[in-house]
Amino acid sequence: MGLAVPVAAQTLEAWQPPTLTTTRYDEDWSHLADPADRTGRWTETFKYIPLAEDAYATTGVELRVRNESYRDNLWGGAAAPNDGYQWVRLVPHADLHMGRVRAFVQPIAAYAIGVAPQAGPIDQTRVDLLQGFADVRLGDAMTGDREGYGMTLRAGRQMIALGTERLVGTRYGPNVPLAFDGFRALASLGSATVSLIAVQPLQPGMGTFDDRRSRTRSLWGAYASRGGIDLYYLGYRNRAARFGGTEGRELRHSLGARLSGKRDGWHWNAEGVYQFGRFADRPISAWTVAVEGGHRFDQLRWMPDATLRMNIASGDRNPDDRHLGTFNALFPKGKYFGELSPVGPYNIISVNPRVTASFGGNVSGSVATMAYWRFAKADGLYDIPGNLIRPAGSATARFIGTEAEAAIDWQATPELNLSGSLSAFAPGDFIQQTGPARTIVMLGLEANFRF
Repeated sequence: MGLAVPVAAQTLEAWQPPTLTTTRYDEDWSHLADPADRTGRWTETFKYIPLAEDAYATTGVELRVRNESYRDNLWGGAAAPNDGYQWVRLVPHADLHMGRVRAFVQPIAAYAIGVAPQAGPIDQTRVDLLQGFADVRLGDAMTGDREGYGMTLRAGRQMIALGTERLVGTRYGPNVPLAFDGFRALASLGSATVSLIAVQPLQPGMGTFDDRRSRTRSLWGAYASRGGIDLYYLGYRNRAARFGGTEGRELRHSLGARLSGKRDGWHWNAEGVYQFGRFADRPISAWTVAVEGGHRFDQLRWMPDATLRMNIASGDRNPDDRHLGTFNALFPKGKYFGELSPVGPYNIISVNPRVTASFGGNVSGSVATMAYWRFAKADGLYDIPGNLIRPAGSATARFIGTEAEAAIDWQATPELNLSGSLSAFAPGDFIQQTGPARTIVMLGLEANFRF
């Protein structure tokens, strides 16, 4: 749900800040008002700035530099299959609290160097406003009369992460995150939380201060959580949608449920979504199911965590039957299946075993493999935004290919994170039947300074 977790409820070492979020507005640093809770960390000067008796400000910044190098991108079928480029983004923020009222501002400077044949909207937006909103807190949660009950009303530009970001995410991995313009209400009802949204996605421009809300797409709905159970409804409208070479108006409704939790080293997450509506005067009937389970072996050296993930997203079985069966992931998180993720969660079956480990010294790593098949033979292959990158044509094979990935992460200081990944995607029968079929190799290197 993205609601703030009280700092006092977290188990942290003395030198650690509260867990930083990708949205940043969920962080609560109000405990620093008490000098006894200060540790002397240099960042505390910026995290709690008293302004008046009932007013304070929080500031922070992110500076990220990421280099990605591709060989044979899109299996050799990309406009620039051998490409190496650098992403740079600077994202400061200021969070002003005045009693029940709050204002949050987060500009962004995002530039791309060397993207071929040219930078796109997820690569570069230059200088613009990423987030800027005001909200007011109502009810007992604010006054303290009945702890756990209250509501926050929010209006403006904001990043939104719902659940595991399967349908609505921040797109944090690429250089330009995703934001929305509109309204949100966040309610705490005892142990339950509810988020109501009515927003339009932001369309980044390639110049400075030219990001605008979409003229064709809108999103609304409700997301409720309680005790590891999430239930949600999302409505989506796109006046210029495209599926399988057909363009038309799309009105899609998504009903979803999620069950997640952890106990005695075991952790699990299962989610299902059914979609209905109309596209180009054709009825929609689509769905997805995702299951994840794993276990962390705390008694072993390096405390390995073994996880198995399986995803199925429906495709269109017959393009001539006047029905659309292709699942729409709406606004999913970036790098959906891993660091190298040329395929998106549409018309897909995927199996993903993964092992992570902690090596000490704030160093961790992971190795993973992924295997992909098409769900429907009559439907093609899509990327993460939902663009068709390999039409089905006359291909008969389902198998798309296999991917291997190794990643390492070093939290050098509480503010500085260094990471790297090496991935390879070997094409399967479907790729070989439909065009260039070389193995994709990607190297990713990243430095991220945040406080």
